[in-house]
Amino acid sequence: MKMAELLDRNPSLLGVFTRMGFNFGYGEATVAEVCRAADTDPETFLLICRVYSQEGYRPSAEELEKADLSVIVKYLSLSHSHYMDVALKDLAASLGRMIVPCSDETQRVIWKFFSDFKEELRKHFAYEETEVFPNVGSPDTDLPDEDHSGVEETLEDLKSLVMSHLPGNADQQEAYRFLSAITSLQDDIRKHILLEECALEGRHGDSEEDNALSPREKEILVCVAKGMINKEIADALNISIHTVISHRKNITRKTGIKTVAGLTVYALLNNLLDIGSVE
Repeated sequence: MKMAELLDRNPSLLGVFTRMGFNFGYGEATVAEVCRAADTDPETFLLICRVYSQEGYRPSAEELEKADLSVIVKYLSLSHSHYMDVALKDLAASLGRMIVPCSDETQRVIWKFFSDFKEELRKHFAYEETEVFPNVGSPDTDLPDEDHSGVEETLEDLKSLVMSHLPGNADQQEAYRFLSAITSLQDDIRKHILLEECALEGRHGDSEEDNALSPREKEILVCVAKGMINKEIADALNISIHTVISHRKNITRKTGIKTVAGLTVYALLNNLLDIGSVE
């Protein structure tokens, strides 16, 4: 396939192309030719494209075994730069225009919230760059599970504040642009997190481990078996509802079980909880 055709069919991949460092003006060059000219493995590039263009797509252990993890890590690192140097700067500019009509106190509070989020994101990315990414692909390194819930929760809170609590004198047209931008950023970061988790899981190339429940997933499975709803689980484990939903999707994918009753039986059979704790 020609590289120009791939982008034409999937405009949502524009950000991926830019972060990979591909220059526009592909002419008749194929995907493989453009990738090799940029010293990038074509199959790994297409794996990244599938994550971003196909909703719900998750690479298999076999795909990750064949992938060049250094390409994925490079892409994730370049994404960090994009978020900090482009996406957040654009959001800040839109935010500034949106709250111009608001009082000085309102502006101060909103800017404080945004600035704290930006600093939290900077620290999170710095940790990944120094502690996580250098060890991806090292079979003898036990990397800790990453918690991205704070990033996701803050973005959701920021969107909620604008949608539900923005002062009436704020610029409504600019609010629409801001909400559109932050929704797009949420989706992009969600795909970024999925790709990162897959790269970490795939560092050992073990397909059986790929289907094993993580400690957090087991916690959530037990909560589900006890009859707790998503909000109760989120409150009990101090994570966002979105994170709970994401984990529940992974639990269903890994176990092949969709119903609460079925998951309860699974938890009992695998000694994750005592029968006496189930109502």
